[in-house]
Amino acid sequence: MTDDNSSDHQESKSWLQKITQVFSNEPKAKEDILNFLKEAQDKQLLDGVVFNIIQGALEVTDMKVRDVMVPRPQMVVVKACQTPEEFLPTITASGHSRFPVIGENYDEILGILLAKDLLPLLLNTNLQKFRLRDILRPATVIPESKRLSTLLNEFRSNRNHMAVVIDEYGGVSGLVTIEDVLEEIVGEIEDEFDIDAEDAWIRETEDGRCIVNALTPIDEFNEHFNLEFSDDEFDTIGGIVMQHFGRLPDRHESIEIAGLTFKVLTADNRRIRSLKVSPCNGQKSTA
Repeated sequence: MTDDNSSDHQESKSWLQKITQVFSNEPKAKEDILNFLKEAQDKQLLDGVVFNIIQGALEVTDMKVRDVMVPRPQMVVVKACQTPEEFLPTITASGHSRFPVIGENYDEILGILLAKDLLPLLLNTNLQKFRLRDILRPATVIPESKRLSTLLNEFRSNRNHMAVVIDEYGGVSGLVTIEDVLEEIVGEIEDEFDIDAEDAWIRETEDGRCIVNALTPIDEFNEHFNLEFSDDEFDTIGGIVMQHFGRLPDRHESIEIAGLTFKVLTADNRRIRSLKVSPCNGQKSTA
């Protein structure tokens, strides 16, 4: 046996002993497991993608629904009083497959509409007899405080893909899908415009513009830009922007609000994620 083979054999034996020790002695903290796996990754004994998935799975055990839900202002809903001519453009533009259906307001959730259940409309020439309530599925309602690991198990066992989230007072605060939970485990495809840390809600660029997380609280946005957007109806700047669009905008779309130009940098089929904000013609004004 060559020296190289002997060295590899000793290293493999050493790691086998470490693995045996990890599983024979109960780890005192998740950090112990992650440190062990990180060392394995550094030695190229564990693929980086696998390490990230394991890390995401461990972190999910400490997270709650409120941490990943789509906030109420960014929910795409269908109103029970709407006709197919009124709600079909919303469904087509959003690209979603499931939609909460509301009554008088967001707190009155009547059920969930599956886009596939609308396929019979293609063959039905008499839309006057169509009743949206007849094809609704029951809505799953969960509290903000539910743990993500528990929710994922419930999604798997009940075969649900969406749940409506309520706060401690029983009001609707958002929605969450199985995709939202899985993204916390496997991660998202990010680009240079993504802002993850709460201490970086607003980041200034070299050209004098700002990259803004769409979940930036309105009071923080107002303070930075010296504006007076009201937070009576929305909690985040993304909610304000989507209200002015009147729909969920696509990437690269722009709109002028209160003397500022808001350009959508990143968005998916459920929410605005980041914005580029710059003055309109060098002017700023209050909302």
